[in-house]
Amino acid sequence: MSRTRLPLAALSLASVSALLLAGCSQSTNASKNTGDPAAAASAATGKKPAPFDKGTVKVALVRQSGAGDYFEQWGNGAKAQAKALGIDLTVYDAQADNAKQATDLSSAINSGAQAIIVDHGFPATIQPEIDKAVKKGVKVVVYDVETATKGVVSTKQDDASMAQAVLDVMAKNLGKDAKVGYVNVAGYAALDKRDSVWKSTVDANGWKQAFKVGKVTDSTATDNVPLVSAALTQHSDVTGVFAPYDELAKGTVLAVQNKKLQDKVKVFGADVSNADIQNMTAPDSPWVATAGTDPSAVGAAVVRTAALELAGQLNKSSVEFPAVAITQDFLKSKNIQNMDQLRAALPALNLSRVSTADWIANVAH
Repeated sequence: MSRTRLPLAALSLASVSALLLAGCSQSTNASKNTGDPAAAASAATGKKPAPFDKGTVKVALVRQSGAGDYFEQWGNGAKAQAKALGIDLTVYDAQADNAKQATDLSSAINSGAQAIIVDHGFPATIQPEIDKAVKKGVKVVVYDVETATKGVVSTKQDDASMAQAVLDVMAKNLGKDAKVGYVNVAGYAALDKRDSVWKSTVDANGWKQAFKVGKVTDSTATDNVPLVSAALTQHSDVTGVFAPYDELAKGTVLAVQNKKLQDKVKVFGADVSNADIQNMTAPDSPWVATAGTDPSAVGAAVVRTAALELAGQLNKSSVEFPAVAITQDFLKSKNIQNMDQLRAALPALNLSRVSTADWIANVAH
């Protein structure tokens, strides 16, 4: 996991990328339909530009993934899109080891890759290698990584809008002057941006923050259960808890249930995945709202962004992915049990119009 950007979105999860201009103020069911058609595969019709017209293109994906199926789906989307583009994708995954990610990035540079995608990472550790890659002429696209290196393409979720989408729902549910809890971790760019929105929302609604706990580990959900449980023991009168990363939200849900407070305490999270949907729709689940992007669609869109950059057709230095707000009521009313069903019910999750061209075959999600 990145030390300045979550593996989310989620955290990431997450992101989760994820991003949402499309759903920032939805407070009931889900964010507005952006008009994007339902996700489906679309064949390439245009002539391939260089270097894609000369056979297989070599690209490296250097990841800093974390726990949860968000990262698996993100990776699957990236791999499927790479295959559709004729990209030979080599995947490195440091799995929360910052030193290993720097070594992986060095290996990717030396592998002869024409482009490198960096998925999450601790800037202080990987920045020197990013600089080396750019100086060597390698195209670099980062996802949820803060870097000021000129020539690098930045892709990310709109984390502030993601947080706002959920907090709008939370505000409608709890009203003014509520006593609330907070589960978050400083030092991750995605979570820090969500934190800024949290602070302004607390002030705007006159909420009283009873506690703040949280940590990110290789087992974030499990390791946060005792932290949140202890906080709830002292502050069992809170009516809502905001946990702006799905692994933090999962741990919060377990803590609320362990303390038998699910009828009194509502959980508001961020990011969305199969596991998150199952968690939200489970009997007596206190997790009532989240917001996020489709991790598979995001992974694919990042690969398309890298392809356009390689072809000299991107013509921008940053790409943001919109997310949507999703409530427990919406999931239950539509009988949604997994991401496939959610994609069908919420076409706004589809990113098929982001970073594309007629020579690019978009994959189905």
